[in-house]
Amino acid sequence: MTENHNNHRAILQSIAHRVMLERGLLPDFSSQALAELAQLQHPAAAAGTNIRDLRNLLWASIDNDDSRDLDQLTVAEALPGDNIKVLVAVADVDSLVRNGSAIDEHARHNTTSIYTAAEIFPMLPERLSTDLTSLNFDEQRIALVVEMGIDANGNIQDSDIFRAMVVNHAKLAYNSVAAWLDGTGNKPESITAVSGLEENLRLQDRAAQRMKHLRHTHGALSLETIEARPVFDGDQIRALEVEEKNRAKELIEDFMVAANGVTARYLSTKKFPSIRRVVRIPKRWDRIVEIARDHKIGLPENPDSKSLENFLIKAKAMDPLRYPDLSLAVIKLLGSGEYVVAPPEGIAPGHFGLAVKDYAHSTAPNRRYPDLLTQRLLKAALVNTPVPYRIDELESLAIHCTQTEDVVNKIERQVGKSAAALLLEQRIGEQFDAIVTGASEKGTWVRLQTIPVEGKLVAGFEGLDVGHRIRVKLTSLDVQRGFIDFKKISSSRN
Repeated sequence: MTENHNNHRAILQSIAHRVMLERGLLPDFSSQALAELAQLQHPAAAAGTNIRDLRNLLWASIDNDDSRDLDQLTVAEALPGDNIKVLVAVADVDSLVRNGSAIDEHARHNTTSIYTAAEIFPMLPERLSTDLTSLNFDEQRIALVVEMGIDANGNIQDSDIFRAMVVNHAKLAYNSVAAWLDGTGNKPESITAVSGLEENLRLQDRAAQRMKHLRHTHGALSLETIEARPVFDGDQIRALEVEEKNRAKELIEDFMVAANGVTARYLSTKKFPSIRRVVRIPKRWDRIVEIARDHKIGLPENPDSKSLENFLIKAKAMDPLRYPDLSLAVIKLLGSGEYVVAPPEGIAPGHFGLAVKDYAHSTAPNRRYPDLLTQRLLKAALVNTPVPYRIDELESLAIHCTQTEDVVNKIERQVGKSAAALLLEQRIGEQFDAIVTGASEKGTWVRLQTIPVEGKLVAGFEGLDVGHRIRVKLTSLDVQRGFIDFKKISSSRN
């Protein structure tokens, strides 16, 4: 089945709305939520001894080029003995999104912003997430600040959390900052415009590199995935573009992992429960061992993140072009993450892929509900007021957030496949090299090597497993349902 309409964007928006409703999520805000929104004002500049004034620090945001919901700012300060102080400011969303409000109910229902191929469905109304609670350029905002002292080896020596008034002095984008840090691009004008910002960003980069090195020494996994998003020419999809990791993205990622760890430990020391993000011991370690053996590298019989990381580093060095395929296979075999509640006195499982034991999602409260929950716990802990949620409430919310995240991933994938189907409409019958990305009773899935498209193998899947390379033929597609079907032609040349 093909669709010859020219407006790909409108087709995909219509599909996204339909799929969200079919899967029980809300594409639109209720009239009650919109009525609440109309009443909201900018939070007044709060006075009081518990709000520090840090507006003069060289805060900046680094995000995607088109991001308008700015959840965090970062800044660094050189300390004696080659130590570096890193500060992460997180938007205070709770001040305007009250627990139990209609806006909160919508956020609680969807649990996250949903990023589909042609439209973003924000968790909070845009006037909130891109204005009132966003850490926008040159705007005074109250934020929760995580302060960390980093030593020469990347260890966090000390940390603190407090509320502060901040100002974003530069809105920066990942790609241009990464190119400048790597020496392959010019310094962005917005860095030049702020005296001292260049030195500060280089200091932040140095701190992030130390932290990253330490995490990988402990077994954090160097995984790379191929995430494609459609490139539109007007309302037509022209291509699928792969999002790649870069130095600026890693800088922010390393700071966020550290800040999330500090947040989890802070709540523990205050005898507060917390919602942790965990990836348990891999479900299919045996298959990971098998894949490593195919690369002439041995792994221990029992799951070990350090050994796995060493294998990944060697495999990337041997074949960097195919590394994302190997990486994707490992990610599928590790299993997905989930939210669990760590009781005040208890211990939650760690995060296998990040090689961290304490990890709470807390740095994106405009677009993830667990982060907003964590922020409410944190604000109560800061002023020693009672825990705002019962343990059983938190446990049911953690389950709900995990289950809904799975639904959201399926929605984003389905609309992404509809976009890919639109791009491939004229190519039925063509042959491609592919890699098996999923193999279970539900079906076998492959991803093409030349175009970042995944589809179902409907014939010739017997005996195949994740990581196998084959040659396939595109047999049919269905834009509305996001179906792309292939059949196996032969085993691919390695």
